[in-house]
Amino acid sequence: MVMTLVAMLSMTTVAFAEDENTNAVKNVEAYNMTVNMEKLSNALMLSVSQREAVENIHNVFNTEMIYAAQYGKNDRDAMVKRAIDTDVKRMRSVLSNEQMRTYLLLLNTTLNNRGLNK
Repeated sequence: MVMTLVAMLSMTTVAFAEDENTNAVKNVEAYNMTVNMEKLSNALMLSVSQREAVENIHNVFNTEMIYAAQYGKNDRDAMVKRAIDTDVKRMRSVLSNEQMRTYLLLLNTTLNNRGLNK
């Protein structure tokens, strides 16, 4: 009976630890902002030069978001906000007003779906 109790407690502890690791992985994955650039280009109707600029800006944004995921909550929130603000500012210099509206809609939807929009 004691052995059964020890086995049950061990399994419960392993289950909780496994759940924490799964949540941590999901948390980090939420910050990976990799997108299909072909689909984004089509959705925004980008010219060739715009596509190159948007791709470069987005790669920097994605790197900043992945980097932010590695920090504690307070630092992470500030880093995410800074990454989003910088991304929007840079995109605004490349995209037309119409394209920018579509981009902001896509960005906000993505952030909301991943639980990152606060």
